[in-house]
Amino acid sequence: MRIFAVGDIHGRLDLLEAIFERIMADLAANPPADWRIIFLGDYCDRGPETRGVVELLAAQCEAEPRNIALRGNHDQGLIDFIFGGENASLFVNHGGAETAASYGVAGAFDTEAGQAATRDALAAAIPPRHLSFLSELPYSASFGDFFFCHAGIKPGVALADQEPDDLIWIRTPFLNDPQLHAKVVVHGHTPCAEPEFMPNRICVDTGACRSGILSALVIDGAEKRVLSVTGAPG
Repeated sequence: MRIFAVGDIHGRLDLLEAIFERIMADLAANPPADWRIIFLGDYCDRGPETRGVVELLAAQCEAEPRNIALRGNHDQGLIDFIFGGENASLFVNHGGAETAASYGVAGAFDTEAGQAATRDALAAAIPPRHLSFLSELPYSASFGDFFFCHAGIKPGVALADQEPDDLIWIRTPFLNDPQLHAKVVVHGHTPCAEPEFMPNRICVDTGACRSGILSALVIDGAEKRVLSVTGAPG
């Protein structure tokens, strides 16, 4: 099985479309027996085209179950903003205005009344299909020797027992831990200049929104390589 793990997208529809083209060309040039494309979360916020990103991913995942979209903390933040969850402040303070604008809503976050009005307008503007897609995103996936999630895992806890919040939020305890895990963890969430290969983890987040670089890890048997696409910096 050939696996493609795509880093954080953050509303960069241009880069998502380009990485899809690169992946499809890779599959066509040397067809494997089977494949998966795993998106590591954070489809929303900061970039200009959250609506287009969610629409494309929802359509691709519906059409082909070998496309797997995982949940990121920003995706959870949008859902929490709409439905009153505990992470709503992430959406308010870190890129929610761009997401709202992509759905034709002018976000007003300076007052509680403005936030309530924005919430109502955004809830009416987002297609129910998009809300269902984001609400049902899984937190992790596992194939062979690799475990895929948005942020990482809590060291010392079995993969099957990881808390959802750790899978989409954790940073320092995971990033600074040198011990080997039951599987190599492939993640995003923490931007790096280029994909970071460590003995126990691989980070694929190359900061697409700001850097203009979206990367995908390719796992093909014993071979690991990187596909990247480049656009204008954000």
